[in-house]
Amino acid sequence: MSLHAHRLGARVPGPPARWLFRELDLTIARGQVWVLVGPNGSGKSTLLRCLAGLRAPDDGETRLHARPLHELPARDRAKQLAYLPQLTSLYHDLRVRQLVMLGRAPHLSRWRGPDRHDQHRVDEALARVQATELATRRISTLSGGERQRVMLARLLATGAQILLLDEPTTALDVGHALRLLALCRELAAEGAAIVLALHELELARRHADHAVCLGVGADGAHHHGPARDVLTAHILGSVFDVDVREHPGGLSFHPRR
Repeated sequence: MSLHAHRLGARVPGPPARWLFRELDLTIARGQVWVLVGPNGSGKSTLLRCLAGLRAPDDGETRLHARPLHELPARDRAKQLAYLPQLTSLYHDLRVRQLVMLGRAPHLSRWRGPDRHDQHRVDEALARVQATELATRRISTLSGGERQRVMLARLLATGAQILLLDEPTTALDVGHALRLLALCRELAAEGAAIVLALHELELARRHADHAVCLGVGADGAHHHGPARDVLTAHILGSVFDVDVREHPGGLSFHPRR
């Protein structure tokens, strides 16, 4: 199972119109963790939405198992590919367990409610994000970090093997952020394909197999490939306009004078 981007391109209207990325070829396979990095506005969220089939690209296409993503019925796609946006609007103050159960929706029908297997998947998802104790709480009572962990549990409850996460560590404290990234590595080892948009560049270097760096040029230029080749001091310094120093413990970032 793999997700393919073929000559993918997206642009924002002007004037002047500009390409966020173009001619992007990716093969995201099970067992891999990919990270998307780049300055604010460089197109990370747009790329994730194109990969998820939620935004039509302006050029190229996304394929799942060699089939164009837009040809897959929504229910079939949701069983295989799950997306966690930066912000999720919730219109009902559900209890946490009810919200996580919504992740099982692609597997249910109007004639069948959740069964023992669905309940188990919800329990497992809550446990993996350390949110079991939140199960009976209402969403409105949660902190931002707790809510983010619950939304991640809903994502895991789908059972999808391709997971796309847009800045999932933003609301998390450092401990939960590190545990989330460790969980992503565990899921990849179990056969999932993970794509994360991240701002934490050093964490991206530590946890990713492959990387895409956007914002390289106004014409939609980008770097992509093995993380060790993309997330380098030279590339990151140029893209983010900072001085980057490499040392045995990793990279340090300093403003340019």
